[in-house]
Amino acid sequence: MIDMLVRLYDLPDGAPLRAALQAGGITVRRCNPFERHILADWVGRTFSPKWVSEALVAMGRQPAACYIATQNRAIVGFACYDTTARGFIGPMGVDPGQRGNGLGKALLITALENMRALGYAYAVVGGVGPQEFYARCVGATPIENSSPGIYKDLLPDPPQHS
Repeated sequence: MIDMLVRLYDLPDGAPLRAALQAGGITVRRCNPFERHILADWVGRTFSPKWVSEALVAMGRQPAACYIATQNRAIVGFACYDTTARGFIGPMGVDPGQRGNGLGKALLITALENMRALGYAYAVVGGVGPQEFYARCVGATPIENSSPGIYKDLLPDPPQHS
C-alpha cells in the first residue's frame, strides 16, 4: 500500500462538519488521557492490535495526539497523528455503523488542523487503504515509490489463545 501526501496549508474548514455532526448528537473532541484504556479497548475490538499500539503512542503525548467521536457516551470513531512517525496521520477509523455520514472526514480534518497548528506544512497518510477517501476529503496525492514504505518487515500478530 502506498503513502499519500496532504498539504496542510490547503485544508477545508472542519468547523461546519463538526457542527453538523454535533446537531446529530456526535461530538468530535480530543481524547482525554484518563480515557486511554477505553480507546485501546474499542480500537482493539473494532480494528486491530497494531492500531491499539499506535493509539497508545498517540495517547502518551501531551496533549494527546488523538481525536475521538462520541455518541451517547460511546466512541464511534478516532483519528491519531504522530504515531508511527512524526508527521504521519493515522491510524483512524469509524465504527462500521457510522460510516457515510461525514464522521471520517470530520475526524481526519480535525486531526490535520491540529497538525497544522503544531507547525506542520504537510502530513503523510501511511500505507493507505481507501485512497479515494483521502483524495476526496483533503486532496491527498500518492507519493511515488512509497510502497511498502515505513511498514516493511512487519512482525505478525501473535496467535490468539483460547
